[in-house]
Amino acid sequence: MSARGVLYVHSAPAALCPHVEWAVAGVVGVPVKLDWEAQPAAPGTYRAELNWQGAPGTSGAIASALRGWQRLRFEITEEATPGCDGVRYSYTPTLGVFTSVMSACGEVLVPEGRLHEAMRRAREQGADLAEELDRLTGRAWDEELDPFRHAGEGAPVRWLHAAG
Repeated sequence: MSARGVLYVHSAPAALCPHVEWAVAGVVGVPVKLDWEAQPAAPGTYRAELNWQGAPGTSGAIASALRGWQRLRFEITEEATPGCDGVRYSYTPTLGVFTSVMSACGEVLVPEGRLHEAMRRAREQGADLAEELDRLTGRAWDEELDPFRHAGEGAPVRWLHAAG
């Protein structure tokens, strides 16, 4: 079975760009060469997109390989496959990684158990339910990444097919 998705490197300093390519290549098992473009939302950084196809779970492996790198902002998606939900990983240096289940339309889906826990925290611990829901839907990540997303509209896209 094959999965597919998109890696969006929203911003990376020039010195980090080849390391991103090497990390992704290490996961997918084939050489990776991204088409880097200047990122207008953060002068001095670069952005790239890569459509990929590989085994289910490839997005999580790529996210794990890239997370924790300071001054890197990225998102990686994986479309749903039989038996697997769609997923999106978002990463910023200040917030770390956010993982969400995704609908076919790209919307965040919040599992029932997480909603029940948010309601319990609001009821028993006085947590603000709106803040809890913002946390569950990754609002802080969206707010931080939106300027980078819009700066990349119309960028060229490449396809990568993983080995094996």
